[in-house]
Amino acid sequence: MVGPSLLLTQFVGNRGPPILHLSHDGHKHTNQTIERPKPKFYLLRVTMKRSKKTFNDQQVSSDRESGAVLKNSELKWGPNPMTLMGFIVVLLMVLTVVFSVAFFFGDLPSDCLWTLAEARIFRVKHSKATVSEKDILQPLTVPKDKLLGGLLPTGFDETSCLSRYESHLYSKPLQHKPSSYLISGLRRYEALHKQCGPYTELYNRTVDLIKSGEYSSDSSVCNYVVWISYSGLGNRILTLTSAFLYALLTNRVLLVDPRANLHNLFCEPFPEVSWLLPPDFPIIEQFGSFNKKSPHSYGYMVRNNVTGNSRIPSFLYLHLSHDFDVQDKLFFCDTDQTFLHKVPWLFVKSNNYYVPALFLIPSFEQELNNLFPEKETVFHFLGRYLFHPTNSVWGLITRYYQAYLAQADEKIGIQIRVFSLGVSNFKYVLNQILACTTKENLLPHVNLNEPIVNSSGKTKTISVLMTSLSSRYFEEIRNMYWQNPTVTGEIVSVFQPSHEEHQQSEKLMHDRKALAEMYLLSLTDKLVTSGWSTFGYVAYSLGGLKPWILYKFKKGTVHNPPCFRATSLEPCYHSPPYYDCKKKTASNNTVNIVPYVKHCEDNSWGLKLFDQKDTNPYFYSF
Repeated sequence: MVGPSLLLTQFVGNRGPPILHLSHDGHKHTNQTIERPKPKFYLLRVTMKRSKKTFNDQQVSSDRESGAVLKNSELKWGPNPMTLMGFIVVLLMVLTVVFSVAFFFGDLPSDCLWTLAEARIFRVKHSKATVSEKDILQPLTVPKDKLLGGLLPTGFDETSCLSRYESHLYSKPLQHKPSSYLISGLRRYEALHKQCGPYTELYNRTVDLIKSGEYSSDSSVCNYVVWISYSGLGNRILTLTSAFLYALLTNRVLLVDPRANLHNLFCEPFPEVSWLLPPDFPIIEQFGSFNKKSPHSYGYMVRNNVTGNSRIPSFLYLHLSHDFDVQDKLFFCDTDQTFLHKVPWLFVKSNNYYVPALFLIPSFEQELNNLFPEKETVFHFLGRYLFHPTNSVWGLITRYYQAYLAQADEKIGIQIRVFSLGVSNFKYVLNQILACTTKENLLPHVNLNEPIVNSSGKTKTISVLMTSLSSRYFEEIRNMYWQNPTVTGEIVSVFQPSHEEHQQSEKLMHDRKALAEMYLLSLTDKLVTSGWSTFGYVAYSLGGLKPWILYKFKKGTVHNPPCFRATSLEPCYHSPPYYDCKKKTASNNTVNIVPYVKHCEDNSWGLKLFDQKDTNPYFYSF
């Protein structure tokens, strides 16, 4: 048989009383006093002893057990700490659940809360308390990212180029974020440029190859692409961006023709080492004579089978302008890129934004996809990375912005480029601008019947920034909004920074004004540009704007609608190479090679990058 033995112990204070042990013989046994923990609690221990018992023994034992239980109950009379502790634990658990439910419902909108309450058969009483605006948590003011999401490098003297780190104060926050792959690629390029830039040891060694006219594959670790200045400022900005992307893809160092006055327009984009080709470069005097018929032209060498021999030239000229020949177009073929990769010096001249065609070269495709997951952001990111106006140009931009644009509720940009002049053309283009801006609700209609229109509430102010070689469009639109009130009461102010009358490419002050106006247009809220205009391409792509594009004027044609909304931020490549590299023949199948290179909206034969979700299945006829 197994019999119980009860041991009842009470701990009080630091030292407990003697242990009371009730055994079967009914005697009390006292143990020595020992140290006890401070908390007060009761311990009831039941021990089992094996013994032989008769029925009478069981009866006695039962009586004694009853007595022990009675004494136990007497000892625990009054508030039981264990019970109290259990009650507190349960209470805390209930409160936790209540607060969790309250927190969950507190973040839900009222209609959702009402639905949940009905589902759970809760009754929710709406509080009548009101909350003042000062009690509502306001969003924290977060400093704008002057490095443009990591796009720009650190380490420059900020005062030497204020625009580099101040542009974020004027432009809108980036709507697109540069990929981490692009950012790391730019940092790698900067390290390469520092290692191989002008007057470094490796640069000097590679220059010697041109002087000697000899080259072996082990002679140099640096390869270069030299951009030669050509055409107007908009074209130069676009082609320079194209050359830089090619340098990124081929591990080359980009150097810039110093004759283009770029150092008076833009700050140095790379830390520590200049991107300007030194003026003492051996063949710099030949740049002006390079064309598609030059003996050093790649197309010329292909036509004359010069590339077939084993000798690798120390330099080549690449003619990628609108008038290039079939052999020049081989630049966009993979097999020819393999050969060009071995040539240390490549000199390129173009008046076209040839970035879309680089996406058609299979060996570049994966790298480009990694750099630009969003295809329409190529120029937007590379332009913001490369082109920082010098302090003199930045002064033109910021003073004009503060004087005429900063205080307006809305800023509208209108860029006008007319490729054929004439009185009838002026009237047509003016009517086209007014039709576009009013039909698209960019500018309000004027009231020709009332001298004053009173608007209820605060009067909205609109600043219109116009850019054109002519002042006539500005004068007509300014006078219209000065002499007549708007139907809805807005105050419209119209401004034009300059009117040069004729394009004066590579004249410094003309280019400074042109750059300032491009940049100012990029800072507007909404933008209207002219079809085919590289000036407009630069403005809207730098600003990350999808503009309304005016149809290019064509005599005898009245476009209805007068304009359309662009679906991509990218510029258009006006003269792409329609060539099949595999068949080595002309081909119109270029737009079917990859899904994100399609015809431009404003040029039926041009090519443009689109994000696949925005790709247009058709193009516009101009």
